[in-house]
Amino acid sequence: METAHWSEYAKFFAALLAIVNPLGAVPVFINVTCNLPDHARKETALWAAIATAVILWVALLTGEAVLRFFGISIGSFRVGGGILILLMAISMLHAKMSSVKHTEEEMQDVEARESMAVVPLGTPLLAGPGAISTVILYAQRGSGLTHYGLIVAGIGILAVITWLFFRAASPVAAYLGKTGINVVTRIMGLIMAAVGVEFITSGLKQLLPVLAG
Repeated sequence: METAHWSEYAKFFAALLAIVNPLGAVPVFINVTCNLPDHARKETALWAAIATAVILWVALLTGEAVLRFFGISIGSFRVGGGILILLMAISMLHAKMSSVKHTEEEMQDVEARESMAVVPLGTPLLAGPGAISTVILYAQRGSGLTHYGLIVAGIGILAVITWLFFRAASPVAAYLGKTGINVVTRIMGLIMAAVGVEFITSGLKQLLPVLAG
């Protein structure tokens, strides 16, 4: 199969958008860039978006090889990735940023980092384990240049959306407020939970064919 149905790519983009959740990351972006002048904050927003795209593109190109190297079946990876995404979704349903994305120690150490656009913003905040797992899993659903090109394009569009949200972080946060951002985070968490369950069930069916019957 060269490419999946177009709806699969729409699901991929929706899942990746929910997992990365650039709107939910706006308060974190404001926090880590609060001491920067306006031009430096905009530059950080750009490089954070670029870092996110590059990390996910690398995962797309090398993910299958990494799984083969460690002898991990795609079924096992689907179950593991699904559980990880489900845990993140549960945190988001409580309007909390999952510790899978970043820890308090990483946030406290951010002032000592010159490359905050890459760490912790690009990774693990945006292109974290959940996003990387999603890219690798959806890459397995097809083959050929068109298939990979559509996934690359989806990641690129996500990076642009992230850049726009971060560039307009202050007015976005002021307009939506804490409650508005929490509502969006919970909606994204619900989508993520559905994606996680789908990954787990498809992985279990592959590992235990009797379940597919």
